Amino acid sequence: MDDTQFNAEYADTHRVFNQPPALSGHNLYAGDTALGEAIAHNGGHWGEAELQRYGEICGRPEMIERGFLANEHKPQFDSHDRVGHRIDQVNYHPAYHQLMQLAFGEGLHSTPWSHPKPGAHVVRAAKYYLHSQLEAGHGCPVTMTFASVPSIQQNPLLATTWLPKITTRSYDPSNRPYNEKSALTIGMGMTEKQGGSDVRANTTKATLQRDGSYLLNGHKWFLSAPMCDAFLMLAQVETATGGLSCFLVPRWQPQGVKNPLQIQRLKNKAGNVSNASCEVELRGAMGWLIGKEGRGINSIIEMVTTTRFDCMIGSSAGQRQATLQAIYHGNHRSAFDRLLIQQPLMQNVLTDLQLETEGSVAMTIRMARAMDQTDDQQQKLLLRLGTAVGKYWICKRTPHHAYEAMECLGGNGIIENFITARLYRDAPINAIWEGSGNIQALDVLRAINKIPAALSAWYAELALSKGADKRYDQAVLQLKNALSNSDQLEYRARAIVDQLALTMQAHLLIQGNNTAVAEGFIAARLDTQGTKNTGSLPTGIDVAAIIERGNPN
Repeated sequence: MDDTQFNAEYADTHRVFNQPPALSGHNLYAGDTALGEAIAHNGGHWGEAELQRYGEICGRPEMIERGFLANEHKPQFDSHDRVGHRIDQVNYHPAYHQLMQLAFGEGLHSTPWSHPKPGAHVVRAAKYYLHSQLEAGHGCPVTMTFASVPSIQQNPLLATTWLPKITTRSYDPSNRPYNEKSALTIGMGMTEKQGGSDVRANTTKATLQRDGSYLLNGHKWFLSAPMCDAFLMLAQVETATGGLSCFLVPRWQPQGVKNPLQIQRLKNKAGNVSNASCEVELRGAMGWLIGKEGRGINSIIEMVTTTRFDCMIGSSAGQRQATLQAIYHGNHRSAFDRLLIQQPLMQNVLTDLQLETEGSVAMTIRMARAMDQTDDQQQKLLLRLGTAVGKYWICKRTPHHAYEAMECLGGNGIIENFITARLYRDAPINAIWEGSGNIQALDVLRAINKIPAALSAWYAELALSKGADKRYDQAVLQLKNALSNSDQLEYRARAIVDQLALTMQAHLLIQGNNTAVAEGFIAARLDTQGTKNTGSLPTGIDVAAIIERGNPN
């Protein structure tokens, strides 16, 4: 036997079969029944064509590849240039900038502010949900830029100069003074090492100058997206009427001198790795007051609400992409002589994953509608609780959801060139940032105590589905009983927020008029005893109909 014959005989030992092709070239919006129904139900029907267009863009192979490249090549930090000038330059892979350009070109950072209209927040949330499935990390500066607008509006002089450049649909990543640029991005630097979420413990000091600006001295333990053009920061004003106050701190001073906002190091994070986070020292950094001295928390409260809402969008998007990958894999992978998607136990798991996504999408888009209607006091009150409850529940459910979807792919699921591995790494970020689970739960109790009408608005919303299902009615009654019992309320805060979230999601799915989904969710989430693992659904659920709603084919 010669070498040619030998090689031919053994060449098929590495035949590739029963391996699903990569999911790409699909329309992320067209294949997402839950999202489409939520948009129509909440006043975003006018954006249908726009969402179809953008869903196709976000499914393109080259867009998906950018998400992988931005994560494979982490940001790199240069403190000084080659001859010793301090530059504090963070360098990103071109794919990161391409994703940022796409997001800003689509107005994901600005459209409800620059083009307000009924349903503007709903359609923007849907587009951002599609976009976030490409890659999560670069969404951080998109969100912060978007959320900064209400805070900056509190300083009319700054707003006149900055807001047109913040809301424009373009992106300029260059490291140069803000007054030389036509497009600006905004970051945040609230957290200090000794305080964490307790920002009132911040020690950074701000000293008033003759020209009305302030000089900030201190240290920030987390500053996200350090190449933004300015950052909203909290610092203690050293005056008789001062206290914790909010400032806009630019990376460059107006006269073109670099502001002494000096990066110490980049954080080596488990997830969100395409986006840079850093520790920074402020050594007499110039800043402008936002709002009033001593009212820093009030000045950023609407920004916090908006960033929490975007955490809901991002985590819902992560759930959708994870479920999509699991269902797609089940459609193309065989085991024991049947496709995975035909096997009852896998159907149980996939249905459970889809039900989680259904509830998350319904709640997120409903809160977007409330954002569109804040001139209505009931909607404003609903939003006050809704962003804290939604941020807590959706973001906290996402890590385990990501793991379960990853397991559906078996060993492939944990390999870094499969998107499920990245989804798993990124999943905890939103649950921790912008206030972790305990902070959200305590904030819910604080809001209920300070603004009892907020809870009344929540109950009024839930009452719209009264009588639709006895199990739902019983769950609402249990929620009211839990809140009327003041014993160890803080200790029970998480359990109460769980009930607030589940009853709201069940209500919204009932209102969505899909019997299979509403029945499945109530049976799986309300009509059960104790915590169960994913894929422990009771019998009688229409698994085929629910899975099909998440099928990208």
